[in-house]
Amino acid sequence: MRVVLQRSKAASVVVENETIGSIDFGFVLLVGVTHEDTFDDAKYLAEKIANLRVFEDQDGKMNLSLKDVGGEILSISQFTLYGDSRKGRRPNFMAAARPEQAEPLYEAFNQMLRDQGIVVETGKFGAKMDVKLTNDGPVTLIIES
Repeated sequence: MRVVLQRSKAASVVVENETIGSIDFGFVLLVGVTHEDTFDDAKYLAEKIANLRVFEDQDGKMNLSLKDVGGEILSISQFTLYGDSRKGRRPNFMAAARPEQAEPLYEAFNQMLRDQGIVVETGKFGAKMDVKLTNDGPVTLIIES
């Protein structure tokens, strides 16, 4: 699994002109699944992200986790994270898992985050979405299992 994590001051996702998820502050996660991924990959990433220390403490050091600051997550499924654009001009998405494999892992990943007490809002799997965010910092990381 591959996640692009963006620390955010506010974020929302719109599908068909309706806001279906929004957070005040925390992380926006773009989540991609590839063929070899398992529930162990989802568990590893959920643990890593929930405890990743990227929020400033009283001394201005990145020393606090999402759980420490009471942040929320906006999680967006993103098969294009496995796009390969090394050849030609059109990305190849063969490395992205098919929806019947990817969706259960994506949903399990989100539930694993919720099980740690984190509020998780989501987009709609497989839908065309408009994602709006105010990147905080900016802080953007790529995390892989």
